[in-house]
Amino acid sequence: MSRQFIISLDQGTTSSRALLVDHEGKIQGMVQREFKQIFPKSGWVEHDPMEILSSQMQVLQELLDKEKVRPSEILAIGITNQRETTVVWDKNSGEPVYNAIVWQDKRTANICEHLKKSGLKEHVQKTTGLVIDSYFSGTKVKWILDNVEGVKKKAADGDLLMGTIDSWLVWNMTKEHNHYTDYTNASRTMIYDIVNLKWDDKMLKALGIPKSMLPEVKPSAAHFGDYEYKNVKIPISGIAGDQQAALFGQACFKKGTAKNTYGTGCFMLMNTGEEPQFSKNGLLTTIAYGLNGKVNYALEGSIFIAGAAIQWLRDGMELITHAEETEKLANSIEGENSVYVVPAFAGLGAPYWDMYARGAIFGLTRDTGKAHIAKATLEALAYQTKDILKAMEDDSRIQLKNLRVDGGACANDYLMQFQADILDSEVHRPEVIESTAMGAAFLAGIQVGLWEQSDIDQNRPMNHIFKPTFDRVKRKRLYKKWQKAVERCKGWEEEE
Repeated sequence: MSRQFIISLDQGTTSSRALLVDHEGKIQGMVQREFKQIFPKSGWVEHDPMEILSSQMQVLQELLDKEKVRPSEILAIGITNQRETTVVWDKNSGEPVYNAIVWQDKRTANICEHLKKSGLKEHVQKTTGLVIDSYFSGTKVKWILDNVEGVKKKAADGDLLMGTIDSWLVWNMTKEHNHYTDYTNASRTMIYDIVNLKWDDKMLKALGIPKSMLPEVKPSAAHFGDYEYKNVKIPISGIAGDQQAALFGQACFKKGTAKNTYGTGCFMLMNTGEEPQFSKNGLLTTIAYGLNGKVNYALEGSIFIAGAAIQWLRDGMELITHAEETEKLANSIEGENSVYVVPAFAGLGAPYWDMYARGAIFGLTRDTGKAHIAKATLEALAYQTKDILKAMEDDSRIQLKNLRVDGGACANDYLMQFQADILDSEVHRPEVIESTAMGAAFLAGIQVGLWEQSDIDQNRPMNHIFKPTFDRVKRKRLYKKWQKAVERCKGWEEEE
């Protein structure tokens, strides 16, 4: 039997990766390359779109060379990407008019305030499923149109295109320069009507974004065009934003199933079925995936800083050399930790949505050392997840039986055990924690007939199931202190 592979391109916030997935759904190879993070001002985060493209193409080529893959052996390509990060480019030259503005960027906070004062808050929630926040793509496009010389006229003349990173990759990878996105990425822009599945005229007008800039929106499993490799056309047939791809990769297909991804940020999604469910508790309503003519929705809670807090311990504070050291440091502290770290470096996401909150450390005493701070930073990831789960259970009226986890930090046993303890719920860690890349691969493979959706759930062996050990009193006491710490971080940067 000839070899058959799916290529998964995983374009993340700090690196570009390419993974080779065989016909049994097993990863046979991976290449990764980090790229530069650009911080022009406090609260601003940018990427060079050309570096994103070149790094993604380089890892793809390196993977194919390393694994000696022939073009005829590649059935399809799936793409998953950092969401909300936005590129505006000239469709004639192909050149970006400005750097990509990253999802973490806070520069459009004042645009968001103006939208709120314009009375658009309810419209945004009921139409796009989101809250008005600088996190999403729409205000990033407006900022570029308003602040980069000459681009507003170009946009009015129909010469500019905008897109999330998936669109930027597809446009560059297809000979015809196809301008597409999928439902999941469109649902993160704050300008897409997730109920009627179309771009929202009211928000486009409010932000001054011409419709000519927008990509066509397709289901998550669809034909987005072909990538030519050694004169062989390979279909790009699956696209999903990274968190929805992880939900799909974790086989969260039934209503009430949920996953948490511990990446640069931390993202918890719960499948709510084929009807959108709008939150009363500051959660987002988003499209989970579009497949076989149907759309599934999800509730989502976003934690902006998760793995990035571990990076801060390493690069900013220089308390550790490698992320893995945090587990040993955390275990070296006996009993309860008196220190609490609130890593609100980019404001607070769900359920607080405070753009002006800033990070802080509480409970410092003379004997506090780096082990206490490392332990508290890990615990902060678990506490923030509990904040979201509380809101999710209240909105959905579904009590979580277990949480499916993935992402780099889920390899940390201390964090996973503390997560189970503070949630009072089992935490299921699969053997393959590359759920995001696998989700994109599965969507692409389903589209070209390699797999059925039912195959995915049958091929998820568990690595470990963490069971809660805390009693109710201890869990309540620790969480109450966390809530107190969060309250003291709110509104720090807000003008008087």
